[in-house]
Amino acid sequence: MAIALTVSCGLAAAIYATEISADQLAGRWTNEAGTSLTFHADHTFTSENFDKLPVASDCTHPSDLSSGSWAFYSETSADETASRGTVLSLTFSADDCRVDTYLFGDEDDPSMCPTADPDEGCDSIGYLHRTK
Repeated sequence: MAIALTVSCGLAAAIYATEISADQLAGRWTNEAGTSLTFHADHTFTSENFDKLPVASDCTHPSDLSSGSWAFYSETSADETASRGTVLSLTFSADDCRVDTYLFGDEDDPSMCPTADPDEGCDSIGYLHRTK
């Protein structure tokens, strides 16, 4: 099922944002472009083809973006003790590059968009969805 979301003007990001728990985040998320992120309970993740996403160009070595740590944002900063959230901070190990990832949709069928600017959103094949 493909969901196309348009995000703009900050307000839309707030309207379409969804909050999920760490348990809901755990597992593999994929998109139609072949990118995948697999989240683990110990706040680590692995990725495949992350360098294919436009946001990867903000990192020094996009081809090295294969693993790292994650945390939900709590108020204004990433906090590994936060158990729920609408925004993730992904920090890639090899590059020490941080990418914000926004959660949209609804709690039962969320979508994820790694982007430097939630107003830009992701193109229709860039949103990641949980693999069932």
